[in-house]
Amino acid sequence: MAEDVARAFLASLDAALTAGDAEAVAALLLPDGHWRDLLAFAWDLTSTSGREAIAARLRDRLPVTRPRNLHLAADRTPPRRVMRAGQKVVEAFFRFDTATGPAEGIVRLRPDADGQWRAWILLTALDGLHGHGTEAAKPDYARDFGGENWLDKRNRARAYADHEPAVVVVGCGQAGLGIAARLGQFGVDTLVIDREARIGDNWRNRYHALTLHNEVHVNHLPYMPFPPTWPVFIPKDRLASWFEAYAEAMELNVWTGTELTGGRFDGDTWTLDLKRADGSTRQMRPRHVVFATGVSAIPIRPDLPGLSDFAGTVLHSGSYTDSAVWKGRRAQIVGTGNSAHDVAQDLHAGGAAVTMIQRSPTYIVSLQEAQRVYTLYTEGLPTADCDLLATAMPFPVLQDAYRMATKISREIDKPLLDKLEAAGFRLDEDPDSMGFQMLYLQRGGGYYFNVGCSDLIAAGEIGLLHYDSIDRFVPEGARLKDGSIVPADLIVLATGYKNQQDTARAFLGDAVAERIGPVWGFDDGGELRNMWRPTAQQGLWFTAGSLAQCRIYSKYLALQIKAREAGLMPGA
Repeated sequence: MAEDVARAFLASLDAALTAGDAEAVAALLLPDGHWRDLLAFAWDLTSTSGREAIAARLRDRLPVTRPRNLHLAADRTPPRRVMRAGQKVVEAFFRFDTATGPAEGIVRLRPDADGQWRAWILLTALDGLHGHGTEAAKPDYARDFGGENWLDKRNRARAYADHEPAVVVVGCGQAGLGIAARLGQFGVDTLVIDREARIGDNWRNRYHALTLHNEVHVNHLPYMPFPPTWPVFIPKDRLASWFEAYAEAMELNVWTGTELTGGRFDGDTWTLDLKRADGSTRQMRPRHVVFATGVSAIPIRPDLPGLSDFAGTVLHSGSYTDSAVWKGRRAQIVGTGNSAHDVAQDLHAGGAAVTMIQRSPTYIVSLQEAQRVYTLYTEGLPTADCDLLATAMPFPVLQDAYRMATKISREIDKPLLDKLEAAGFRLDEDPDSMGFQMLYLQRGGGYYFNVGCSDLIAAGEIGLLHYDSIDRFVPEGARLKDGSIVPADLIVLATGYKNQQDTARAFLGDAVAERIGPVWGFDDGGELRNMWRPTAQQGLWFTAGSLAQCRIYSKYLALQIKAREAGLMPGA
């Protein structure tokens, strides 16, 4: 029985942890075992592989953490036998306590050569703070006849006329709303600012046909799941409206039409310069700034030879909205990632003659196969259980899982991929490829979920040029190296976005940007750089990613900020 195996293992783990015996704990893992810790043993997100490294880390942390009372989690999915990254395992949820607060975890067990069940993967994650709860609900508003009612208090709270927020969040997409909701539940006064006129405009103002590429059950925001009546793939405007409703329902303090124009750290607090839509200015002095502008904040506009000579219209894909005005005209799309394909398909549907310009090989996957990496969320478990399971994938195992998924998807998608190759499209054919998800986590792009544009390219309905065949751009369009000209009225630069380090540079200056280093992409420990964890600049944090990532990791970011506010975390 899976439960018997799990109980026996957890009893041994509890005894070793309670005794403070790092070697005994490490011996319960396989020689190639992995331990991922999310704040339970240290104020960071870390992954450690191999018994010796795990024992060394535990020797330092066990006396401080003092883990105890580790037991099977009765309120979670019961232990079961499952397949993870090609391995048959017994998977179980557990809970325990630490000197800092309650914690939870996942163990994935495999038998060793002697038939003893040992941990292949161990996840430990902080779930709350002693004396500060987990994510307690806000207090009820008592009736106060002759005094302030709920709306009066809400209006005063979000006006900030007589107080300063502890946290200012820059950006009001899923990342900003998610961290603001989490902080609100921990009682941390938080203001979200966004330069757009309405909450949700970061989705609402994008191109007309935009619809999410992953399924609805993966994309819930914290505390408020989408209604079960919602479509499998959410249209952008519906999501934008949900963001507005979410902010109101979660009592988030949001200032739209507000830009951050500059900021500086003054030892304990930030001084932020804000500009409102009416032209007025305001200085805020929070202790924490969270950049939630996402991985697509500052467009990259490459200096392509001759592009400044082009007589037509040049747009970045982030500014493209609708195909109607381009009917009967000629468009060229520089790039072959998701945005490039979607813009090309939208222009084609609107009656434009479209040519895509490919600069580098691109990973193509069908929309159906793109869901393969999210199959965990189709196992019928509560979203909270799926979220914890999703975090229990240390980088080496994550790589293996993505390689396996990519191999299967390529076989299933082979007929389409063959047609694309025949049309001259350069596919990402790396035999060690880990697919679109790893490309997203490492580069933020380089892939396309086919919702029809690949078929149009294969059929020749959308043209294809390779960038290395172009000599330069001229007033009429693209001049090829053979001297011929491919004419255009519109050139769309689907060329991606700068690193979030550049976002910090733009608003907080070079010194801060150089101090923190690159944001996003994996560090040497297999964790995303500077994401949801302390940066080298005190009081500066980053959150970004898919709706699922923002939902999951906002909890751990909020715990760290709350801990600093409560004086429990170094750097407070």
